[in-house]
Amino acid sequence: MANYWFQPHSVTLDVGGRPMTLETGRMAKQASGAVVVTYGETVVLVTCTTAKAREGIDFLPLTVDFVEKTSAAGKIPGGFFKREGRLSDREVLVSRFIDRSVRPLFAEGWRDETHIVATVLSADRENTPDLPAFVGASAALHLSDAPFLGPIGAVRVGRIDGKWVINPLRSQLPEADVELVVAGSRSAVVMVEGGAKQVPEAEILEGLRFGHAELLGQLDPQEELRRVAGKAKRNPDPAPDSSALVARVRELVGDDLREAVRIEEKLSRYKATGATEKRTIETLSEEYRRAPAKLESLADVEERRAGLQSLVSKTKSILHDVRSDLIRERILSDAKRIDGRGTADIRPIACELRVVPRVHGVALFTRGETQSLVSATLGSAFDTQMIDGLTERYEKAFMFHYNFPPFSVGEARMLRGPGRREVGHGTLAERAIQAVLPSREEFPYTLRIVAETLESNGSSSMAAICGATLALMDGGVPIAAPVAGIAMGLIEEGDRVAILSDILGDEDHLGDMDFKVAGTRAGITAVQMDIKVRSVDWSVMERALEQARQGRLHILDRMEAETADVLGGQFSHRTELADHAPRMTQMWIKPDRIRDIIGPGGRVIRAIQEATGVKIDVEDTGQVRIFSPDGPNLERARAMVEELTQEAELGRIYAGKVKRITDFGAFVEIFPGTDGMIHISQLAEGRVERVTDVIQEGDEVLAKCIDIDPSGRIRLSRKEALADLAAEAAPPTEG
Repeated sequence: MANYWFQPHSVTLDVGGRPMTLETGRMAKQASGAVVVTYGETVVLVTCTTAKAREGIDFLPLTVDFVEKTSAAGKIPGGFFKREGRLSDREVLVSRFIDRSVRPLFAEGWRDETHIVATVLSADRENTPDLPAFVGASAALHLSDAPFLGPIGAVRVGRIDGKWVINPLRSQLPEADVELVVAGSRSAVVMVEGGAKQVPEAEILEGLRFGHAELLGQLDPQEELRRVAGKAKRNPDPAPDSSALVARVRELVGDDLREAVRIEEKLSRYKATGATEKRTIETLSEEYRRAPAKLESLADVEERRAGLQSLVSKTKSILHDVRSDLIRERILSDAKRIDGRGTADIRPIACELRVVPRVHGVALFTRGETQSLVSATLGSAFDTQMIDGLTERYEKAFMFHYNFPPFSVGEARMLRGPGRREVGHGTLAERAIQAVLPSREEFPYTLRIVAETLESNGSSSMAAICGATLALMDGGVPIAAPVAGIAMGLIEEGDRVAILSDILGDEDHLGDMDFKVAGTRAGITAVQMDIKVRSVDWSVMERALEQARQGRLHILDRMEAETADVLGGQFSHRTELADHAPRMTQMWIKPDRIRDIIGPGGRVIRAIQEATGVKIDVEDTGQVRIFSPDGPNLERARAMVEELTQEAELGRIYAGKVKRITDFGAFVEIFPGTDGMIHISQLAEGRVERVTDVIQEGDEVLAKCIDIDPSGRIRLSRKEALADLAAEAAPPTEG
């Protein structure tokens, strides 16, 4: 007899040459949809639950949480409490790209609370859990009662040694010059996130096509799972017929709203549209109040009040749609945008360097009504960020922190810690800049970028990238090439298509695509795309990438024109670090001499640091890096390290101290920690009967290094040292 409570169903598909299994009916059966995804030894449980909509909700209240449990990798969390706390940045990023992909694919009018939770149950070191979580989210939604218009799939596309690879192993990723996460449906790509090492647009498009073709194999297995285990879909409550109200709103706004949305300056436009919409709402509210109504009980009064609130809410929604329609139609019909630009025009750009003192590198980048103040700070190896990941622990030497304070959009609200948007934008910018940073061997500083958004009207993350490039060059960081970023938009109605460069905030909100592209003159370093419609033709995407390239080149030209003179007549980094930047020197010693620098219990290295104010980083390989706030102390510390670790040189004369005398010679300390032996035959010219006839223990003697054998033993000669010095002092012979 079959166990009623244990009737799992599963499907297996091939992803990147490795099996992926989707199973439902064994875990989390009270969720509306639950799928366990197994990929290698990585296992992720993804659940979808729904709840009744809250009153007055006019948006989709969707929440996605990706959670990496450390037990999945056989680890115990660090910290005092020994349990997981707030989501890490990586968990936030995975949550975001699942959210961005599935959000546009719910049926129109769905307003019920929807929660997706992806919990990593097991994690191996090669198969990352983010892609199984994504596929599981689509499958769980497809199985649930939520009206999800999927399924969709996702793959990671890497290019290694010129070949495209689906879901490369974690160990392969450092070798890839392109890494893209591509999500899509049968008809189109719906989300892209990734980076590249200055790769041309045509090759990025090739990677997107390859990824989309491969993810299609994930869709039929999800359909099969739904066929055997799916729930009946709930339909959103049908929207009441509001055609009469729409007509009345359009009549009331007349041409006033049309003129208001044509005002180019953001705050003035908001003021004018707000005034028009306020008058419309007040007029309709007054008409509602004057209409005859039966008010014979308290229930009638409450119903009347609720009706007014509903009218106001519907009117606001209609006004939003009317405003969007007016803007979209103007763009499609007249190729005129909100601020008067053409579709490919870039807003005016201004760049300034060294706008505040003491910062190591700083730039103020302004593009239209978007402005970012970006600082670059140089630190030592001790300033790296320790990342305690799910399966690995490593140090991060480059950090990009993006901030979006409320005053940047004219709002008055409390400051809080960085939200998911700030984390996502900062990571996108970090990826864009990471591709051009020098190696740690070439420039062993820890780098932190902080981008403060001072004004925002679209594309503030791209402004942060432009500002970061200038701040790094201002700070003397030898980046491979300047990087700029641009945000692209799309307006599509039937066969009419308008691709917009450098979009405004309103164009992002009412548009059909948000496509952010960052890169150098040579190619792309980072890309992020969200599609808000069911599909976008590949030819449109190709045009968008080319228009983005042209816009990026224009921005780089403007950045160069604005700053080249300040940077010494060239669009490159300063040759000298800022006055207040820490100084650094590095040297190599034999690994077996590391103990001489460290000393017993670290006493020697601490003494050097306390005496000079420097920081000393010693690698197991014998590489020594010294960081100092000023040059003199840097040289002083270097001299102290050199003295501790110096090696004997053949032919060099040393002033040493006799440490021990034997019958056959004397042992002399030529510098701290290093002794050599002077054989009795090398003490003086002629025959020496006893060592003590020439030197005594404790004497200061001159000794020349005449041999170092393979085991490191040093042979010295007092006789040759004296002869060499006598020859140097002798007067030159004539003729």
